[in-house]
This record gives sequence, C-alpha cells and structure tokens, in this order.
Amino acid sequence: MTQDQPFDRLFADVRVMGIFRGLSPRKTVELCHAAWDAGVTAVEVPVQTEEAFGALAAAVAAGRERGRSVGAGTVRFPAQLRRATELGAQFTVAPGLDLDIVRLSDEIGVPHLPGVATSTDIDTGLKAGLTWLKAFPASVLGAEWVRAQLAPFPEVRLVATGGMGAANAREFLDAGCRAVAVGSAFGDPAQLARLVDEGLLPTSPG
Repeated sequence: MTQDQPFDRLFADVRVMGIFRGLSPRKTVELCHAAWDAGVTAVEVPVQTEEAFGALAAAVAAGRERGRSVGAGTVRFPAQLRRATELGAQFTVAPGLDLDIVRLSDEIGVPHLPGVATSTDIDTGLKAGLTWLKAFPASVLGAEWVRAQLAPFPEVRLVATGGMGAANAREFLDAGCRAVAVGSAFGDPAQLARLVDEGLLPTSPG
C-alpha cells in the first residue's frame, strides 16, 4: 500500500489539521479559509449526515481554488467512501479501524486514516500496511497512552483527534503524535493565537 505517502506530505511542515463537523457549507468554508490562512494544509469535513456532504462539496471546491487538501471524516461505510471520493475528497478518516474500508480505499486510490484506541488496533493497522493512524478519542486516551503505545510500535504515526485544542495540542505532540486535529480553535482568536505562539501554526489569519 502507498496510502501513507500523502499524509507524510500533508503533515511535513504543519502538524495541525482542521476538522469542521456539523456546520453549514458557508460556515465550513469560512473556517477552512481561516485554517488555510493560518498555514494548515489539510482539513477534514465529517460526513455523518446528508447535509454534511453539501459542506464537504463546498469545502472541496474552495480547497481546489487554493490548492489545499480536503478530506472526508467519519467514513464508516462503503457508500460514504465512494460518495466522498466522487465529491473530490482527497483522503478519508474514520473513528475506528475497519479493514474492509481500508481495502476499499486502497482499491479506489484514496488515502485512509482509521481510528485506533488499543494496542490491538495499532498492530492490526500496521500489519494492514498503514503507518498513519488516528488516536481517538485522544483527550480520553491521554498523552501517556501515546507514549506507552510508541514503545512497542515506534513506527506508527499518530494523529491525535477528539477533544483537541490550543490547551492540549502541544502536550500530545510532545508525547510523540505526528499531528493533531483541532476544530473550534479556528473560530476562536485566543486559541488561534496560542497555537501560533506555541509554534504549531506559522501565522495567524488577519
């Protein structure tokens, strides 16, 4: 599998991903622009509802104009995966590890970032050819969980997702995560400024 290569590129310089769930297409695009203006190269739009696919389509169109990657999140079923990629999603994300979805994403040719919460999940993902995995829910698992898992699985590249913000993003990166996914910070000037001050983002949108 070559699914890891796009994530290597996406998180090479900026280790923060924007995640915008349950918003209107207009608000989603607004926050996407805030993230891109701050230097973020990847954003995720979860597609749990019919309305969310409209937000994904709007974000993909906006991202295409700016040369930015937009992925679809909470992809648990084949129909979601196919529809998201038809709309132009450049990667997909899931809350859990489903090997059928991993195989289908590989067949379609779209990178997939599945969620893990146990040693068994990580081991299974690595043996399926994945290196990038999503630690979810990260705020519940904790930064010490990350350190503990990297001992037997030093090759795994974890993206901390779930309960992430300016207050704890640095803690998870220092624990060994390769990236963090945050949402509300891009609509909160104080959180955004803190991410910049801590060196997690290169700049703050005007």
